[in-house]
Amino acid sequence: MRRHNLGTLLGHVHHNGEISRAALTSRMRLNRSTIAALVAELESLGLVEQRTPSGARSGAGRPSLDVRPGRIEAFVLATELRVDEITVARVGLGGQVLARASGSTPVSRDPEQVADALAVILTKLAAEAPARSRLVGVGVGIPGVVSDDGGLVRFGPNLGWTDVPFVRQLADRLDADVEIRAGNDADLGVMSEHIRGAAIGHDNVVFLSGDVGVGGGVIAGGRAMPGVGGYAGELGHMRMNPRGPVCRCGNRGCWETEIGAHAVASAVRFPHGDLAGLAARLASVRRPNDRLRTVGRSLGAGLANIVNIFNPEVVILGGVLRDVFPVVRDDVLSAVVKGALAAPGEQATITLPDLGADSVLLGAAELAFEPLLEDPSAVLERR
Repeated sequence: MRRHNLGTLLGHVHHNGEISRAALTSRMRLNRSTIAALVAELESLGLVEQRTPSGARSGAGRPSLDVRPGRIEAFVLATELRVDEITVARVGLGGQVLARASGSTPVSRDPEQVADALAVILTKLAAEAPARSRLVGVGVGIPGVVSDDGGLVRFGPNLGWTDVPFVRQLADRLDADVEIRAGNDADLGVMSEHIRGAAIGHDNVVFLSGDVGVGGGVIAGGRAMPGVGGYAGELGHMRMNPRGPVCRCGNRGCWETEIGAHAVASAVRFPHGDLAGLAARLASVRRPNDRLRTVGRSLGAGLANIVNIFNPEVVILGGVLRDVFPVVRDDVLSAVVKGALAAPGEQATITLPDLGADSVLLGAAELAFEPLLEDPSAVLERR
């Protein structure tokens, strides 16, 4: 029970960045002396520290101390693996990005070569951490169907992967006894936006991620909806046009063939391989052409289906859709109104991620922090 309470308290500090002991007492429904003892134990581990709130007066009625992440930096390494680029960040308690690095995904996209490239970046970032820091986990967001235990990438059509044991391959290359967890990129995106971003305070949320492909992460009733095997949310593979182009999954007319990065790049006559340049190109568009407006209408038609199926409060558009939506907003919203049933349509808001381009990356960090938040002392003992 004590280990559970330690993890719960640390979770409140991690998710809030800074929180008073009085608020912890209220949230955890424990007495003040118990909270004080738990905070002291976490402080002895270097995970948290206490301070008097700024502007507070001393004396009778002295204010409750605030608790925040501690001086000894417990950090994770978070990765967003994309078709053309690998982004890695060193992330501390409280969700603070402390350092970041990136590299190109090997052109072959062979999983062994991808694991080689990622291991080099991870090792470099870990080596640059301060001496008193402690690496407590590694999280990887992958654009594909990932098993519920995170050990197997069952299908990553845009990477060309089928049944790839990527976690094991990466672990074999890292000289660190640390847990590695992997998850679908959209599932991680919705997690981070729910904790720190545009979905705070909302219990029914859909997050769309992706560049070449499009994935979906769903929170229903305040809980993640992974499906029986962890494979739910492949919204980019809704069949929108049976006569449309062949998707990399093998079906014809999937939604991602109409709204993914390649479709967007074709609409604005931009090279398919330069996703960073595509974002800048979209930002320069003042009046969308007919082909880009068609992408917008396709986006809206699919969003109408999502609104009708999930009845969400918020739908968050990440990845390339984050850059597309402002340019064709009117076409998207008109198609949503046209296709959505009135009742769920009135309750849904289409918006952009508060975490910008870091939604998946920070979701991977949350995944990596989970063992520490489950049992802080045990994880630090291992480290």
